[in-house]
Amino acid sequence: QVQLVESGGGLVQPGGFLRLSCAAAGISFNIWTMAWYRQAPGKQRELVAFITTLGYTNSVDSVKGRFTISRDNAKSTVYLQMHSIKPENTAVYYCNQYISTWAQLEYWGQGTQVTVSS
Repeated sequence: QVQLVESGGGLVQPGGFLRLSCAAAGISFNIWTMAWYRQAPGKQRELVAFITTLGYTNSVDSVKGRFTISRDNAKSTVYLQMHSIKPENTAVYYCNQYISTWAQLEYWGQGTQVTVSS
């Protein structure tokens, strides 16, 4: 059974820092490219960043230089370090595998809420 448990979100001021974690179970974590996604209020879920099994990363332009994705294969955990957070980063953040048809993935965790406000 697939389990994706995101944590680390919360209320943060603009310019602040958060570190999100996602613990995975029931999946072939070590061979999956993993990603962070987010869904802002009233918007569709979107890709934020992904990391391959060998550690290659990429992210959307709006977070480049501020957000860093990493993974610990031994712990089946993927992280997202968020620096210089902006109000527009307010969203529920999810992790999942990264494939071209990710929007059709059937299983998603509960996500972790990130709220950026002063």
